[in-house]
Amino acid sequence: MADSSKSKIPIHVSNKKALVWNPEDASTLRSKYRVTGTLIGTLPSISQQNVFLGLPLLLMPEEVVLLVGNGVAVLLDDSTSHRTSTAPELREWHARRIKSAHAQIALPNDASSSSSPEALRKRAEREAMRAARQSALAEMTKRRGMLQVRSPAPVVLDSLPPYTVHIPSTSDGLSWYNPAEYDTLSAASAAGIWTYPSTYEERARCAVFRALSEKGYYMGGGIRFGGDWLVYPGDPLRYHSHFVATVYPKPTSSLRPIDIVALGRLGTATKKAHLLCGWDEENDSVDFYSIEWAGFG
Repeated sequence: MADSSKSKIPIHVSNKKALVWNPEDASTLRSKYRVTGTLIGTLPSISQQNVFLGLPLLLMPEEVVLLVGNGVAVLLDDSTSHRTSTAPELREWHARRIKSAHAQIALPNDASSSSSPEALRKRAEREAMRAARQSALAEMTKRRGMLQVRSPAPVVLDSLPPYTVHIPSTSDGLSWYNPAEYDTLSAASAAGIWTYPSTYEERARCAVFRALSEKGYYMGGGIRFGGDWLVYPGDPLRYHSHFVATVYPKPTSSLRPIDIVALGRLGTATKKAHLLCGWDEENDSVDFYSIEWAGFG
């Protein structure tokens, strides 16, 4: 275990899964280091849907090896970083959380003073329409000779000013949290926290991933397209992938003609080229070969 620099991004490891909980860290990984990961958390306001997700950010093993190997991130063992909290600590933490929430939702006496002119105009229109409907209902009731029973005015949510309560996404502020940090892969492996890569195939994947990253590409999971990764020329939010990459661990790995045909047809059908990647451990070099159908028509 080693003390890491505060500038390094913490990667929380739980059950051999690497997670990033801090939104600023997730943004830095994407914009500066071309590491996108996969969001797997639900959003508080729309927790029932699974199209747009939130934190934590799940990293691929190759992304973790690249970041830690480059000195960008440290590994934190979540299972040993939290000691058992005491009752007074829990009470104090709960009081601070309630106080923070109250401070964030505290509203001025005149809530409308903080609203924009457009919001005030829309609110006035809603109130005018509501008054018109009530007037029309009262007139109809009077004409029919029906007894109108007054009921309590309902709470109209549209008329309430919105507010947002921010809660911390990490355990940094907890008094019983003492992060167990590992700033090298060897130290994390010795502690049994992170053992990837442990085989020749895993080392080959890491070498190919690093080579693609050094060429400026972004990588994402490629299992849906029959490969190891999707390779993007820029941020996946702006670009479609150009390649589907498959790793062949050894220079002597077998590659059948039918595999070449299948991968070529698959890549062409999905408007990509299939990238065959091979790692030579002896020379520590990576070779790339692209396959795609051509000459139609």
